[in-house]
Amino acid sequence: MSADTSAVPAVLWSPTPGSIRATRLAQFADRVATRRGLDFGDPPDYDAIWRWSVERLDQFWAEVADWSGVLPGVPDDRVLTRHQMPGAEWFPGTTVNYAEQALRHPVDGTVDPQSPALVAVAEDTEPVETSWAELRAQVGAFAATLRRLGVQRGDRVAGYLPNVPEAVVAFLGAAAVGAVWSSCAPDFGTRSVLDRFAQIEPTVLVVVDGYRFNGKEYDRRDVVAELRAALPSVRTTIAVPRLHPGELSDGALSWADAVAERQEPVFEPLPFDHPLWIVYSSGTTGLPKGIVHGHGGIVLDQHKQLGLHGDVGPGDRFYWYASTAWIMWNIATSALLLGATVVVHDGAPAYPAIDAQFAIAARHRLTYLGTSAGYLTACEKAGIRPGETHDLSALRTVGSTGSPLPASAYHWVYDAVKRDVLLGSLSGGTDVATGFIGSSPLLPVTAGELQRPMLGVAAAAWDEQGRPVVGELGELVITEPMPTMPLYFWNDPDGSRYRETYFEPWPGVWRHGDWMEITERGTCVITGRSDSTLNRGGVRMGTADIYAAVESIPEVADCVVLGVEQRDGGYWMPLFVKLAPGEELTDELVDRIKAAIRSQASPRHVPDEVLVVPAVPHTRTGKRLEVPLKRLFQGVDPDRALNVGAVDDPAAIDHYVALARERGAR
Repeated sequence: MSADTSAVPAVLWSPTPGSIRATRLAQFADRVATRRGLDFGDPPDYDAIWRWSVERLDQFWAEVADWSGVLPGVPDDRVLTRHQMPGAEWFPGTTVNYAEQALRHPVDGTVDPQSPALVAVAEDTEPVETSWAELRAQVGAFAATLRRLGVQRGDRVAGYLPNVPEAVVAFLGAAAVGAVWSSCAPDFGTRSVLDRFAQIEPTVLVVVDGYRFNGKEYDRRDVVAELRAALPSVRTTIAVPRLHPGELSDGALSWADAVAERQEPVFEPLPFDHPLWIVYSSGTTGLPKGIVHGHGGIVLDQHKQLGLHGDVGPGDRFYWYASTAWIMWNIATSALLLGATVVVHDGAPAYPAIDAQFAIAARHRLTYLGTSAGYLTACEKAGIRPGETHDLSALRTVGSTGSPLPASAYHWVYDAVKRDVLLGSLSGGTDVATGFIGSSPLLPVTAGELQRPMLGVAAAAWDEQGRPVVGELGELVITEPMPTMPLYFWNDPDGSRYRETYFEPWPGVWRHGDWMEITERGTCVITGRSDSTLNRGGVRMGTADIYAAVESIPEVADCVVLGVEQRDGGYWMPLFVKLAPGEELTDELVDRIKAAIRSQASPRHVPDEVLVVPAVPHTRTGKRLEVPLKRLFQGVDPDRALNVGAVDDPAAIDHYVALARERGAR
């Protein structure tokens, strides 16, 4: 279903010619225009830069490589030597090491070696700073330990760690020696961790004994013991104390010993496409897929995403609330590539109070606060006004991702947080470790819309016949290669799973699985996963439209809507609601829910039933389990429909399984 374009959404923030010229993106554009004889306008026009970036991928990425200082002077004809998807070949014959690039700034003089590279924030301790010099020394020590343990290029180093400095050091140390990093958060149980780590057979396992979350302690020593017993490939376990200082698992190497011999790091020169890390799909249907990204592609893309789009550089303080199981942890850590100080947060997103992240922004003078759409909408619902209770004068940008950000939350940010902040809603994926659609400091911000496709990203919306559409929903596709597209999937030797995941039904075109509308004005609206799209009577609508309407009702704490195609050709559309404490699902409340959907979303997409549930299950990255739940109600066996280990609250699934059985296979 196309959006109503009769009323243009409100413009909530606009750059000025002066603010545009001061951005890194404008300076990059001026540099390119001078070097190549191009004209992007004055001040530079984002759409003109974007068109050049996707029409001349070779020139664009050569300029990013040169501007960033990562690979200066590479000629255009050595940038993209195999122009195909999958299988594109980028910068052959070059070498890049992510860790070397992340730690180069105190050496090249762009940052003071004694200034903080990391600021660690936790629920139970005062903040702890790690200087650039100390971070280099710890990474050097950890890399030397890995070499002493026999770790070689291509070996896997796995972390079962929260978002703490030790995770950053371990990752950078592994990257320095050419080992491949992978991590899980300690809230994952044994089965979920093994579903991931058993596939990749790590040789070194870095573990924590427990963690604190929402004011409670969680002992994970039993899980660690089970992991060690079930991973025969692990030769060495390195123990990071969190809850039990002084205690050490039998036969484990202590973290203190692993970083005891501080030294300058030695970086392996690695091919551009050498594996950097393995991250995982949500894993809602079967084993999570191990997605492998390379050093060079990640380094260059983060200079583009964080440096050009985020306007992040030396002197900035960058924060994104994330766990080590979410790609946003990898991206947040990558702010080191730009010389920014990274603020790492080990704790709950809203502890000790709902405004916790804004309190961090004020205390640590954040210039970039990254969070989730869920957190911003929760703050909006709570009625807080952080701009009045916290000093946010240093804050320039608020980033949001994880799910579509409703228009009301845009208005709340500009009313209750800060009027002169750039609110950037981003849409990308673990699949590419970057954004497809995102923000630009050269463009205005309109309520409920993402500003544009990102530079170097040939994004389009296609209809079912593979034709580009504007002003209506289509499949989000990428028609040109990106350097962060996966090198391959782990244990997928012939590439068949990779091709099936992204390159069907259109070979050579990346189909991401999101519904997107590109408006006549060039802005973008992401409405949810295309395979969970509501399609009633041929009129399609993304689930985000339904959620925006329902979540405006204070009695509803959470919800999930399904569009279940039935065997007899019918279509069943239930809305499951978790109510706020003390509320009941009365006929009057049902009527109000349906009226909100009818007026704010679509009269064609009013649910057939509104059903109370004790909880709404999500993936561990906060996405509702729309497709797995839909499959349950289509009669798919629960063990095939979903992977319970990938669910944030596995017990929540039981209610849906029972309800699906009670109703029979629809």
